[in-house]
Amino acid sequence: MLRSPLARCLLSVSLAALLSACATGAPAGARRLLADAYEPFTRPAAPRLVPDAEAASTPLPVSPGARDTALSTAQRLVGKRKIVVNGQRFGDDCTGLVRAAYTQAGVDLMSAAEPGDNGVTAIWRFAARHGRIYTGGHPVAGDLVFFRETYDLNRDGRDNDGLTHVGLVESLEDDGTVIVIHRVARGVVRYRMNLAHRDKATTPGGRRVNDWLRAGGPGAKPRLTAELFAGYATLLPVESRFAGR
Repeated sequence: MLRSPLARCLLSVSLAALLSACATGAPAGARRLLADAYEPFTRPAAPRLVPDAEAASTPLPVSPGARDTALSTAQRLVGKRKIVVNGQRFGDDCTGLVRAAYTQAGVDLMSAAEPGDNGVTAIWRFAARHGRIYTGGHPVAGDLVFFRETYDLNRDGRDNDGLTHVGLVESLEDDGTVIVIHRVARGVVRYRMNLAHRDKATTPGGRRVNDWLRAGGPGAKPRLTAELFAGYATLLPVESRFAGR
Protein backbone atom coordinates (compact mmCIF):
# COMPACT_ATOMS: atom_id res chain seq x y z
CA MET A 1 0.00 0.00 0.00
CA LEU A 2 1.37 3.40 -0.99
CA ARG A 3 1.93 5.96 1.72
CA SER A 4 2.21 9.70 1.52
CA PRO A 5 5.67 11.28 1.97
CA LEU A 6 4.60 12.44 5.43
CA ALA A 7 3.49 8.95 6.46
CA ARG A 8 6.73 7.42 5.21
CA CYS A 9 8.70 10.03 7.15
CA LEU A 10 6.78 9.34 10.37
CA LEU A 11 7.29 5.59 9.94
CA SER A 12 11.03 6.08 9.45
CA VAL A 13 11.29 8.23 12.58
CA SER A 14 9.31 5.67 14.61
CA LEU A 15 11.57 2.80 13.54
CA ALA A 16 14.68 4.81 14.36
CA ALA A 17 13.33 5.58 17.81
CA LEU A 18 12.59 1.93 18.46
CA LEU A 19 16.06 0.81 17.51
CA SER A 20 17.95 3.52 19.36
CA ALA A 21 16.15 3.13 22.64
CA CYS A 22 17.61 1.59 25.77
CA ALA A 23 16.02 -1.60 27.02
CA THR A 24 16.62 -0.83 30.65
CA GLY A 25 14.03 -0.33 33.34
CA ALA A 26 14.49 1.96 36.31
CA PRO A 27 18.10 1.97 37.50
CA ALA A 28 17.81 3.86 40.73
CA GLY A 29 21.09 4.26 42.61
CA ALA A 30 19.67 4.80 46.08
CA ARG A 31 17.11 2.39 47.52
CA ARG A 32 14.66 5.21 48.09
CA LEU A 33 14.42 5.68 44.32
CA LEU A 34 13.66 2.11 43.40
CA ALA A 35 10.06 3.00 42.59
CA ASP A 36 11.06 5.38 39.78
CA ALA A 37 8.87 4.76 36.76
CA TYR A 38 10.69 4.27 33.46
CA GLU A 39 9.26 2.51 30.45
CA PRO A 40 11.61 1.42 27.66
CA PHE A 41 10.82 2.15 24.02
CA THR A 42 12.19 -1.02 22.51
CA ARG A 43 11.47 -4.73 22.52
CA PRO A 44 13.99 -7.17 23.99
CA ALA A 45 16.49 -8.92 21.80
CA ALA A 46 16.28 -12.68 21.54
CA PRO A 47 16.73 -14.32 24.96
CA ARG A 48 20.28 -13.85 26.27
CA LEU A 49 21.47 -12.68 22.87
CA VAL A 50 25.06 -11.48 23.23
CA PRO A 51 26.77 -11.36 19.83
CA ASP A 52 30.22 -12.91 19.70
CA ALA A 53 33.27 -10.71 19.26
CA GLU A 54 34.56 -10.62 15.71
CA ALA A 55 37.72 -12.60 14.99
CA ALA A 56 39.39 -9.48 13.59
CA SER A 57 37.84 -6.13 14.32
CA THR A 58 38.05 -3.17 11.96
CA PRO A 59 39.62 -0.11 13.64
CA LEU A 60 37.64 3.10 13.50
CA PRO A 61 38.99 6.07 11.54
CA VAL A 62 38.66 8.83 14.13
CA SER A 63 40.33 12.18 14.66
CA PRO A 64 42.94 12.80 17.38
CA GLY A 65 41.27 13.56 20.68
CA ALA A 66 38.20 11.41 19.95
CA ARG A 67 38.23 9.72 23.37
CA ASP A 68 38.51 13.04 25.18
CA THR A 69 35.65 14.42 23.09
CA ALA A 70 33.36 11.50 23.92
CA LEU A 71 34.15 11.66 27.62
CA SER A 72 33.79 15.42 27.96
CA THR A 73 30.46 15.29 26.10
CA ALA A 74 29.09 12.74 28.57
CA GLN A 75 30.37 14.75 31.51
CA ARG A 76 28.60 17.90 30.31
CA LEU A 77 25.33 15.96 30.16
CA VAL A 78 25.43 14.88 33.81
CA GLY A 79 22.36 16.26 35.57
CA LYS A 80 20.39 16.65 32.33
CA ARG A 81 17.18 14.80 31.54
CA LYS A 82 17.14 15.52 27.82
CA ILE A 83 20.02 14.43 25.60
CA VAL A 84 20.77 17.36 23.30
CA VAL A 85 24.26 18.14 21.96
CA ASN A 86 25.04 20.90 19.47
CA GLY A 87 21.36 21.18 18.62
CA GLN A 88 20.98 17.46 17.88
CA ARG A 89 18.40 15.58 19.95
CA PHE A 90 19.07 12.00 20.97
CA GLY A 91 16.78 9.54 22.74
CA ASP A 92 16.35 10.26 26.44
CA ASP A 93 17.65 6.87 27.53
CA CYS A 94 20.91 5.01 28.05
CA THR A 95 21.68 4.49 24.37
CA GLY A 96 20.92 8.14 23.64
CA LEU A 97 23.64 9.22 26.05
CA VAL A 98 26.43 7.05 24.63
CA ARG A 99 25.32 7.78 21.07
CA ALA A 100 25.50 11.51 21.78
CA ALA A 101 28.99 11.17 23.26
CA TYR A 102 30.36 9.04 20.43
CA THR A 103 28.65 10.99 17.67
CA GLN A 104 30.71 14.02 18.72
CA ALA A 105 33.78 11.83 18.24
CA GLY A 106 32.62 10.93 14.71
CA VAL A 107 31.32 7.43 15.54
CA ASP A 108 27.84 6.08 14.73
CA LEU A 109 27.30 3.34 17.30
CA MET A 110 24.11 2.12 15.65
CA SER A 111 25.52 1.39 12.20
CA ALA A 112 25.97 -2.36 12.83
CA ALA A 113 22.39 -2.98 14.03
CA GLU A 114 20.65 -6.10 12.74
CA PRO A 115 16.94 -7.04 12.71
CA GLY A 116 15.80 -8.09 16.19
CA ASP A 117 18.45 -6.07 18.04
CA ASN A 118 17.49 -3.72 20.78
CA GLY A 119 19.58 -0.55 21.03
CA VAL A 120 22.07 -1.92 23.56
CA THR A 121 22.64 -5.12 21.60
CA ALA A 122 23.19 -3.10 18.43
CA ILE A 123 25.90 -1.06 20.17
CA TRP A 124 27.54 -4.23 21.54
CA ARG A 125 27.54 -5.65 18.01
CA PHE A 126 29.23 -2.49 16.71
CA ALA A 127 31.85 -2.70 19.46
CA ALA A 128 32.57 -6.32 18.60
CA ARG A 129 33.22 -5.38 14.97
CA HIS A 130 35.24 -2.23 15.50
CA GLY A 131 36.88 -2.55 18.89
CA ARG A 132 37.55 -4.95 21.72
CA ILE A 133 35.07 -6.35 24.24
CA TYR A 134 36.56 -7.50 27.53
CA THR A 135 35.47 -8.47 31.04
CA GLY A 136 38.76 -8.50 32.95
CA GLY A 137 41.45 -5.93 33.66
CA HIS A 138 40.91 -2.22 34.08
CA PRO A 139 38.69 -0.06 31.88
CA VAL A 140 39.88 3.26 30.47
CA ALA A 141 37.92 6.50 30.72
CA GLY A 142 35.76 6.77 27.61
CA ASP A 143 35.21 3.02 27.25
CA LEU A 144 31.67 1.66 27.15
CA VAL A 145 30.25 -0.59 29.87
CA PHE A 146 27.35 -2.98 29.26
CA PHE A 147 24.83 -4.56 31.61
CA ARG A 148 22.29 -7.36 31.25
CA GLU A 149 18.94 -8.11 32.88
CA THR A 150 18.52 -4.62 34.37
CA TYR A 151 14.80 -4.82 33.68
CA ASP A 152 12.25 -7.56 33.09
CA LEU A 153 11.40 -6.12 29.72
CA ASN A 154 9.14 -8.93 28.54
CA ARG A 155 7.59 -9.22 32.02
CA ASP A 156 7.88 -12.99 32.22
CA GLY A 157 9.63 -13.02 35.60
CA ARG A 158 12.80 -14.61 34.23
CA ASP A 159 16.32 -13.45 33.41
CA ASN A 160 16.09 -13.77 29.65
CA ASP A 161 16.19 -10.20 28.36
CA GLY A 162 19.88 -10.19 27.38
CA LEU A 163 21.78 -6.92 27.08
CA THR A 164 19.61 -4.11 28.43
CA HIS A 165 21.74 -1.16 29.56
CA VAL A 166 24.89 0.75 28.57
CA GLY A 167 26.97 3.56 30.02
CA LEU A 168 30.34 5.23 29.64
CA VAL A 169 33.34 4.83 31.96
CA GLU A 170 34.36 8.15 33.50
CA SER A 171 37.18 7.05 35.79
CA LEU A 172 38.73 4.23 37.79
CA GLU A 173 39.37 4.79 41.51
CA ASP A 174 42.34 3.36 43.42
CA ASP A 175 40.25 0.59 45.02
CA GLY A 176 38.98 -0.60 41.64
CA THR A 177 35.64 1.20 41.77
CA VAL A 178 34.57 2.31 38.31
CA ILE A 179 32.62 5.55 37.96
CA VAL A 180 30.02 5.16 35.21
CA ILE A 181 28.06 7.94 33.51
CA HIS A 182 24.71 6.75 32.21
CA ARG A 183 21.13 7.84 31.65
CA VAL A 184 18.52 6.45 34.08
CA ALA A 185 14.96 7.37 34.99
CA ARG A 186 15.79 10.69 36.61
CA GLY A 187 18.39 11.78 34.04
CA VAL A 188 22.11 11.48 33.40
CA VAL A 189 23.94 10.45 36.58
CA ARG A 190 27.10 8.84 37.91
CA TYR A 191 27.03 5.36 39.45
CA ARG A 192 29.71 3.23 41.08
CA MET A 193 30.65 -0.34 40.18
CA ASN A 194 33.28 -2.57 41.75
CA LEU A 195 33.61 -6.11 40.40
CA ALA A 196 35.65 -7.20 43.43
CA HIS A 197 32.54 -6.68 45.58
CA ARG A 198 29.86 -7.96 43.22
CA ASP A 199 27.14 -8.47 45.81
CA LYS A 200 27.97 -5.63 48.20
CA ALA A 201 26.81 -2.01 48.06
CA THR A 202 29.45 -0.94 50.58
CA THR A 203 32.70 -2.26 52.01
CA PRO A 204 32.93 -3.29 55.69
CA GLY A 205 34.35 0.18 56.30
CA GLY A 206 31.24 1.82 54.84
CA ARG A 207 32.65 2.95 51.50
CA ARG A 208 30.07 2.74 48.72
CA VAL A 209 31.36 0.64 45.84
CA ASN A 210 28.20 -0.41 43.96
CA ASP A 211 24.92 1.35 43.28
CA TRP A 212 21.52 -0.28 42.82
CA LEU A 213 20.82 -0.79 39.14
CA ARG A 214 17.70 -2.98 39.07
CA ALA A 215 14.59 -2.43 41.16
CA GLY A 216 13.18 -5.35 43.09
CA GLY A 217 9.72 -6.78 42.62
CA PRO A 218 7.51 -9.68 43.63
CA GLY A 219 9.85 -12.59 44.22
CA ALA A 220 12.86 -10.65 42.94
CA LYS A 221 15.48 -8.73 44.88
CA PRO A 222 17.13 -5.46 43.80
CA ARG A 223 20.48 -5.92 42.06
CA LEU A 224 23.68 -3.96 42.06
CA THR A 225 25.73 -2.66 39.15
CA ALA A 226 28.44 -5.32 39.54
CA GLU A 227 25.85 -8.11 39.68
CA LEU A 228 24.51 -7.14 36.26
CA PHE A 229 27.82 -6.33 34.54
CA ALA A 230 28.16 -7.86 31.06
CA GLY A 231 31.37 -6.39 29.67
CA TYR A 232 33.45 -3.38 28.68
CA ALA A 233 34.22 -2.23 25.15
CA THR A 234 37.09 -0.08 23.97
CA LEU A 235 36.61 1.56 20.58
CA LEU A 236 38.69 4.73 20.60
CA PRO A 237 42.47 5.21 20.65
CA VAL A 238 43.89 5.60 24.16
CA GLU A 239 45.48 9.02 24.21
CA SER A 240 48.41 9.79 26.49
CA ARG A 241 46.41 11.54 29.18
CA PHE A 242 44.26 8.42 29.64
CA ALA A 243 47.10 5.90 29.64
CA GLY A 244 47.54 5.85 33.41
CA ARG A 245 43.86 6.13 34.34
